[in-house]
Amino acid sequence: MIIQRRPDIERFLTGPDSAVRAAVLYGRDMGVVRERAQALALTIAPQQDDPFNVAILSDGDIAAAEDRLEGELMAFSMTGGRRLVRLRLSGDKPANEKLAVEALAGHIAGRFNPDAFFIVEAGALAKDSGLRKMGEPAPGCVVIPCYEDEPGDLARLTREALAAERLALNAEALDRFVARLPHERGVARREIERLILFLGPGSGISANAADLEGFFGVEPEASLGEAAVDAFGGRADAAHANLRRAGLEGESGVAAVRALGSHLARLRRVAVLTRNGANPQAAAKSAGVFWKSEKEFLRQARVWTLTELDRVQADILGADRACKQTGSPDRLLSERLAVSIAGRARRLGL
Repeated sequence: MIIQRRPDIERFLTGPDSAVRAAVLYGRDMGVVRERAQALALTIAPQQDDPFNVAILSDGDIAAAEDRLEGELMAFSMTGGRRLVRLRLSGDKPANEKLAVEALAGHIAGRFNPDAFFIVEAGALAKDSGLRKMGEPAPGCVVIPCYEDEPGDLARLTREALAAERLALNAEALDRFVARLPHERGVARREIERLILFLGPGSGISANAADLEGFFGVEPEASLGEAAVDAFGGRADAAHANLRRAGLEGESGVAAVRALGSHLARLRRVAVLTRNGANPQAAAKSAGVFWKSEKEFLRQARVWTLTELDRVQADILGADRACKQTGSPDRLLSERLAVSIAGRARRLGL
């Protein structure tokens, strides 16, 4: 059974039907997948650190012992309560997905502990994926696709998180803040948490756009932001130096790739808005460009077309996947990506 509408998903996550014994959550945004899986897991086993009721497995666990997954699904709780088995797939090991499919089929068929609940967390799955083909038609399994957040989703997340801390933004401030947020759930959450700290938890403030100027001017990952600006501006040496500095500051290659992706997203937003008749300065403001960076940003926006941005987007997605592979040289991959983007920018005339 597939659940796609957000209200239906939220109802299931907070109160799964007793006839359901498995759930497959998948999507490109692993932040959304992890967050929803955690919400569901807590309804099954409120104490996630209980070793007798909860088993959390990774690719490495089932690769090291192929019978580990089925063994966990067969086990019964020693202290009472429903048993939970969570499997987190990275998406780059077909053999592990095959093991997951076999375990899912067995569990749906009732060959294991009928009181166990099986959660599979996976990345983007194609239509012909074994997990989807097995889970979607099965009455005892729910399949939930997790899409990247839209602006409305990000606005809702922001309002809810702020309200929990007795904080709020007016409409203009919320629009500006949301426009700057990356669409990756985990990164967006961290930015919302940073905003809460900036405003003061529990202070009761209802901020306007002017109140956020200081926040917009503060970048926690300044070296990465500068590296992205340099890369899309055609300055390979400066981009490389900033990435090296970011590495010394503790930033990962994955974070560097995301910074490049965030800069591309702003360029894309400005390109779309100006194509539809918006003033370039107004478009840059809507995209959350800090006023001190506006001149350089608009210089780049005049050159980077949507077609060129699409080509770079494919490179960024490829680098993001490569960086997340176990043992990958993520910083080296991000440096190569930045230099490649800078070279493309130079060829475009920047």
